[in-house]
Amino acid sequence: MSFLRRTLDSIHPHVTEGGKYTKFYALYEAIDTIFYSPGDVNQGRNHVRDAIDLKRVMIYVWIAAMPTVIMGCYNTGLQANQVMASLGVTEIAGWRGDILSTFGIGIDPTNVFDNFWHGFWYWFPIYATVFIVGGFWEVLFASVRGHEINEGFFVTSILFSLIVPATLPLWQAAIGISFGIVIGKEVFGGTGKNFLNPALTGRAFLYFAYPAQISGDAVWVAVDGFTQATALSVAAQGGVDALVSAGFTIQQSFVGHIAGSIGETSLIAIAIGAVFLLATKVASWRIMLGVAVGVLATSLLFNLISSDTNPMFSITPQWHFVIGGLAFGMVYMATDPVSASMTDTGRFWYGVLIGLMTVLIRVVNPAFPEGIMLAILFANLFAPLIDWFVIQANVKRRELRYKA
Repeated sequence: MSFLRRTLDSIHPHVTEGGKYTKFYALYEAIDTIFYSPGDVNQGRNHVRDAIDLKRVMIYVWIAAMPTVIMGCYNTGLQANQVMASLGVTEIAGWRGDILSTFGIGIDPTNVFDNFWHGFWYWFPIYATVFIVGGFWEVLFASVRGHEINEGFFVTSILFSLIVPATLPLWQAAIGISFGIVIGKEVFGGTGKNFLNPALTGRAFLYFAYPAQISGDAVWVAVDGFTQATALSVAAQGGVDALVSAGFTIQQSFVGHIAGSIGETSLIAIAIGAVFLLATKVASWRIMLGVAVGVLATSLLFNLISSDTNPMFSITPQWHFVIGGLAFGMVYMATDPVSASMTDTGRFWYGVLIGLMTVLIRVVNPAFPEGIMLAILFANLFAPLIDWFVIQANVKRRELRYKA
């Protein structure tokens, strides 16, 4: 028996009922089940056995996010190193510069490792902050309610860290994840009972509470005092012509070498994650298809209508997919099994609603150039209603079949 197993077994009597530290049982159980299978296993035939459980689903989503983490760190460093090279900056001030110099890592924009590690030390502190703070709230609510810790915050924390700018202050990251988990999930009963996506709820809170640190042109490149508009912001000002004039290309945006939120820029990385989620059947292909259909239909309609005063009418479907957070939201956020529709048909129309609202917000509403965040939260509210209509339609068809 390993040292860890013996240690956990020695702690067990103290945290179970009658022990001195029963309030910490949720934390003990979480650590124990991370490393070992539960000791209580159903032996009868009345239990449905499946290789997929909540913990494995969350681990799969966490793994699927890794390509966007890797590409996000690389691109964050690339954008910063390119700007510093153009400005003649030769070293990074502060603790990040100390860490990089200690390990002999430079700021050469042509060096893959320099770019990755520079970006990593922007992403990792955000992730560590939201993981620790989010874990604190999960443990607190689990201890008060007397149930085991759900692994949902593993996914919420990593997704939240990928949908914010690299320059986000850590205290705001802590506030955002706290709002998302406490107000967006725990007040409704915890994992499985929330009707809003917790990560998006936290980001929406930051968007309206601290807009200067999560939007605008000064937050996307990790260089103090430097401003650069995102592709979506450029498109909002002048449409496709402005994107081309600014040097943006479909290929560049597809790879992800553009400014934006940490994990939202690379369609290639997002596609790798999508393939993994679909192959493991963790994410619903109907939702992804619905979002794609909604974006395609709505953007083509606006292209057909056209406008002399609103350049966003000219943005084609392929541009909509490669700029902003649409692709990331479609794969990782819209497919959240808890806050999405539950019926197969409902999932498709739920996705269509997200795609339609995303383009509608981007094109028609000048206050919000990005629409995927609000579109998903909006669709979360209508998911139960969509399922209700689908179920009622099925009931009516069965009644007609019975009468016939």
